Amino acid sequence: MSAAHLAVLDDDPEVTLLLNHYLTAQGFRVSRLHNGAALMALMLADPPQLVLLDLGLPGEDGFAIARRLREHWHCGLVIVSGRGDAVDKVVGLEIGADDYVTKPFDLRELLARIKAVLRRLAPAADTALPGAPAAPSRTRYRFLGWELDTAARRLTGPDRREVALTTGEFELLTVFVHHPGRVLSRDFLLEHTRRREAAPFDRTIDVQIGRLRRKLEAEPEEPRIIKSVRGAGYILVPVVEVA
Repeated sequence: MSAAHLAVLDDDPEVTLLLNHYLTAQGFRVSRLHNGAALMALMLADPPQLVLLDLGLPGEDGFAIARRLREHWHCGLVIVSGRGDAVDKVVGLEIGADDYVTKPFDLRELLARIKAVLRRLAPAADTALPGAPAAPSRTRYRFLGWELDTAARRLTGPDRREVALTTGEFELLTVFVHHPGRVLSRDFLLEHTRRREAAPFDRTIDVQIGRLRRKLEAEPEEPRIIKSVRGAGYILVPVVEVA
């Protein structure tokens, strides 16, 4: 993790300089960028493992840049923005951001969130419930015609077409296939995908569940794969086979 390449996109040179100094001192390699075109060029020439993206770029839509990243590259994405409105946070997570940090931020907290995303980008860690048997060493899980390959981080549908998953969606589905038929609370899911506890009114898990349902379910409003359990959490209903 110490050699990870990070891209910092912000139109404020003081912010990029501050983050460059701090993150370089933590052992990261940092690229400072000030517009979307520079980021796209970097993604082609020297793609970073994680992008810190400001939304308030003059003349550019930060959300559009985030969508482009999610459509074409597999990397960590943390939005770092002065826009702290709940709607902006939900939109950012729905686009596929792995985390959303509001300015002004604490450098140590930002570092912790960066490390958490990078850990999730690494091969899936043990996500077993306390006392549960260890996850099987094989890495392909099948349910209702779907197949999740956790080593290749690939989801294939019943029609054998690959379905793209964000880092957060992949981690969430991985936890579910490790614990099929068990009701998992929002706190448990957040802890095992985001490595943190839920804050009051935290909708991160609900947003990710909604995104997963739109990709997995024939009728997302009438889910039969990932169901809600009122007041308790969510459950992966189908039988899961280990391939």
